[in-house]
Amino acid sequence: MKITIIGAGPGGYEAAIMAAKLGAEVTVVEKKRVGGTCLNVGCIPTKALLASADVLTTSLEAEKFGVFNEHTYADLKQIVERKDKLVSGLVKGIEFLFESNGVTLVRGTGRLIDAHTVSVELNDGGLETLVSDKILLATGSVPICPELFQYDGVRVITSTEALSLQQPPKSMIIVGGGVIGCELGQFFSRMGTQITIVEMAPQLLPSEDEDVAKQVMRQFKREKIKVITANSVTAVAVSDTEVVVTLADGKTLTAEMMLLAIGRASFASGLNLEALGIAVDSRGHIEVNDRLETSVAGIYAVGDLINSPYLAHVASKEGIIAAENMLGHNKSGAHKAIPRCVYTDPQVASVGLTEKEAQIKGIKYKTGSFDFRSLGKAQIIGKIQGQVKIIVNQEDVIIGASIIGPEATDLLAELTMAVHLGLTAEALGEVIHPHPTLSEAIMEALHDVHGKSINKVKMRL
Repeated sequence: MKITIIGAGPGGYEAAIMAAKLGAEVTVVEKKRVGGTCLNVGCIPTKALLASADVLTTSLEAEKFGVFNEHTYADLKQIVERKDKLVSGLVKGIEFLFESNGVTLVRGTGRLIDAHTVSVELNDGGLETLVSDKILLATGSVPICPELFQYDGVRVITSTEALSLQQPPKSMIIVGGGVIGCELGQFFSRMGTQITIVEMAPQLLPSEDEDVAKQVMRQFKREKIKVITANSVTAVAVSDTEVVVTLADGKTLTAEMMLLAIGRASFASGLNLEALGIAVDSRGHIEVNDRLETSVAGIYAVGDLINSPYLAHVASKEGIIAAENMLGHNKSGAHKAIPRCVYTDPQVASVGLTEKEAQIKGIKYKTGSFDFRSLGKAQIIGKIQGQVKIIVNQEDVIIGASIIGPEATDLLAELTMAVHLGLTAEALGEVIHPHPTLSEAIMEALHDVHGKSINKVKMRL
């Protein structure tokens, strides 16, 4: 079977490798570097910058551990060079995986002609026609840049430009207090930039638990990151030296640069969906069935193109499912437990429902929680801020969990599995967790659901 995939981001490249392993003849069309947004201007480079910021912070606090260094400073240019080197190495790794699995990479822009044909405008100026049995669309998304904000890539930038700045600006207004805004806001703050974050929702990280958002807010306040919530931008004036922003309440903000972090939108431009009659919803997402097949038989779509969370690990899973289905399997693309991760310091990680979502759904629930400050390992490494919170329904089944604290994004896997498998707090709490580790906070929170946490400190009234 021949398969053509348009887009080599997480959804596209993992689908390609899986389809090849299942015996298909696979061709991938990609106009830029393989790896998509995640690898080139998203997850990986952002976390590379944040890793440098973590090293800086640890070094500045080293004397708490009896270690002294009088010459600690950050060089953003070298930090970016390290990031670029890491990204380039991982891009080459995907290209090697393509080669070793027999996947053909065509560099250019793909356009649908019919249910079996893709026309490719090659990057070198030529034209190539690909005929296959099945087609997968995986072109991802792009940053949202409304005209109001006068995006120019210089004074008004997106995360793409922010990741390659050679010098930290003196000041920056960040519009959007979601994942991107919080991560890059804290990074540039630690590089010496005066940061102001404007978020129209009542809290930072609007999709997360209120308790988590409050702790992030407190940390940002400690770091002198200014946060304005429940407000929005109504006007923007850009000059050669600064950006002036007017807010809905009439106040103005001035900064050297402005970063737009208000979300992303599906990138289906040029795919020729209309001509083939591929159904698209009101928000521009391609409609798919449970098998991730579009309204046109034989054409599939995954990742940010469809109505699922804009997360690399979601796209990857969907790519694998789509590949299996194109090869005759019958896998469902429905997602029961999707982990959400924010790489601020402290980290934030969650899965399933928040308390507010459980309340809206009318679910009767209980919670258990445990603070990291009561944990030996957290005190050892000097990272005591945060907690684990677990939400269970009336049957004690874990329906949601939030972690804010050290290595929260790595710790979440256990609770993601619990939500996915429908485990109870009692059953998972019976598992012996190693000591001393951060994972003990999960065990204690599970025990706390039933009031049995041994090490939880109860506050006296």
